[in-house]
Parts: sequence; C-alpha cells; structure tokens
Amino acid sequence: MAQDMENEKNEGVGRINFRRFLTRRVIVGTMITIAVLWVVISVIGAFKKPKTEAHKEVVKSEESIPSHDPGTRDDSVHTPSPDQSTHQDSALPAPHPISPPAPEKSAPKANETSHTPIKRFPATGMAFVDSLIKPLEYEIKERFWGWRPNDLIRFTDNVNSFQLGVLEVTRRSAVILAERISRTGSTEAFDKNLENAMNWFMIKPTKYWFPSAESKYKMGLEEFRIYYTKLEKRQAAFYTRTDNLIPLLIAYEDLLGSCDENLVKQREKDGQPVSFFMADEYFFYAKGVASAMLTILEALQQDFDEIVESRKGMEVLHHAIESCRIATKISPWIVTNSDLSSIFANHRANMAAPISHARFYLGVLIKALST
Repeated sequence: MAQDMENEKNEGVGRINFRRFLTRRVIVGTMITIAVLWVVISVIGAFKKPKTEAHKEVVKSEESIPSHDPGTRDDSVHTPSPDQSTHQDSALPAPHPISPPAPEKSAPKANETSHTPIKRFPATGMAFVDSLIKPLEYEIKERFWGWRPNDLIRFTDNVNSFQLGVLEVTRRSAVILAERISRTGSTEAFDKNLENAMNWFMIKPTKYWFPSAESKYKMGLEEFRIYYTKLEKRQAAFYTRTDNLIPLLIAYEDLLGSCDENLVKQREKDGQPVSFFMADEYFFYAKGVASAMLTILEALQQDFDEIVESRKGMEVLHHAIESCRIATKISPWIVTNSDLSSIFANHRANMAAPISHARFYLGVLIKALST
C-alpha cells in the first residue's frame, strides 16, 4: 500500500514537472515566434518607413514659370468667366497629372538658409490642391503594400496608424475647401467635384469591400485633380480671405490638440495605463498628421501669402511649419513608452513637444488673422 502511494505521488510530481516543462516550452516558443515576426516586420519597415520627406516638396522645385508675373496676380479670388462657366462641366479637358514628389533633399542646418526656388503655379489655389493630393496619393499608390488599414491580415501597425493620420488631415482639408474656400458664402452652390471628393474621403478606412476604402479615396483624388485643372483654366473659384483661412487653421489646431492629448496622457479613459501597443499607435498617427500638415502649410505660404503677410503672420506660420518638420524627423526603431523620469526614452513625450508647438503657433496665427 505504501509503495502504491509512493508511486502515485511520484507520478503526480512527474505530471506537474511535465506540465511546467511544457508550459515553459510553449512560452519560450511563443516569445521566439513573436521576436522573429517583429524582426521581419522591422526589416520590411526599414526599407519602407513612412516617407515624411516625400510630402515636403510640394511647393519647392527648381522650376519657375517665366510667362507668369507673381506681382500681378490677384490672390483674392479667381472666378470663371461667363462663357467659360457655361461649358465648365461638359468641355473640361483631361486633368494634367500631378508630378510625383521631388527627390528628398537634406534639410538646411539651423544656421543656414535654403535658397531652393519656390515653384510658382499659374493660378492661386493650385499649390494648395496639389498639397492635398500628394500625401494621400503616396500612401495609396506609391507606398509598398499600398493602403494597409483595411488589410484582412495586418502585418504592420506603424504604417497603418501613419496612414490614418494622413487621411484625417486630408478629410478636414477637403471639407473646408468644399464648404468655405471655394465659395463666397452660404448662398453659393458647392463645387460638384469638391463635394464628391469630400464624400469619398469619409468612407471608413478599414472597409475592405463594397466599396474598398482605397478605391473611393482614389476617386476623391481624381475629383481634386479635376478641380485643379479647373483652377488652371480659370473655371473654378478659390477665395483667399481670412474668413476662409481661419476655419482651416482651427480644424488643424483641433486635430493637433487631439494628438497632443494622446501623446501626453498616462491613462486611458477607462483608467487603464496607456499600453505599449497604444503608445505606438498614438505616436505614428501624430507623425502622419504632422507629415500631411507640413505639406499643406508650406502650400499656404504661397496661396495665402498676401493675407498672412498683411497681418505679420508669416514668421508665425514658418514656426508652425518647422515644428511639423521636427515631428516628422523623429524616427525611432522601436517606440518606447518609458517612465518620464527613466533613462530610457518616452517617444510619445518626444513627439508631443513639436506637436504642441505647432498647435501653439497655429493658435497665434488664428488670433493674428482674427484682429
């Protein structure tokens, strides 16, 4: 009897030891698998990181337009003539393709001044529309693997969050362009192309089918191109008044404020600490917002130059642009969410600084334009 009990005890101990052994093997195997997947994804991301610099060359180019005299252009409004507007929808030529982003150039040092000539567009508003097209077009058509938030199997998350940030800037800009900048007031009809674009960009970014998100976003970009061509042919309006620019800047300020809150908060609304995975998403979403906004703010320097300069706001706008530029240059290999007193980086906090500065300067510019 004692021998049997001893055998049962040994068998019980053996089963426990086997379970512990198996558990350790499963845990170690899972960790190794996760590590291998992480390395593979990181290697892919190393070759195709979010190309923030690809969006920064919107209004910079070696080209100039010799037949155009910038000093004689009317920046207040460009409206179609009566005989042109009659055939606005039926006889539009095929839109000229927007040139791809220029090759990346190294940024000037702090004590140097960039002398890169600014590309001058033949009509006011074309620089702004061009800056709306390029960021999202790159994410859909040129980025490796294309639009990723609606992939059935999501192998990446950093680029996904970055693309959502770019999309949100495009959405808010499309709404202001359709509702304010292209109209004289509430009594003027919407531009049909801008109205279509505004609606297409509202499709849920994770929608895979019927319709897919990227298919509708491409349609929205095509509507922007048609409007771009209409501006070039003087068949569409683009009003550069302060009451049109201020709502756009307010929309950007609100978006940056949301990013700032997600970057500095320590706990979620349910009281749980911000997890490593959410910190990663907040970081790259804010970076996508800064990247797209950088491109558009640079275009505003050209299309709204007279109204901004008249309120002594060009320097403030430049500070906002530089803050966005700094945000786009923060590119850690892995986003860490360490304690603020730790010797290790808290990349959310690092990103929060330039995002907060950009928001502040936009607020200053809004006040300057409002007085």
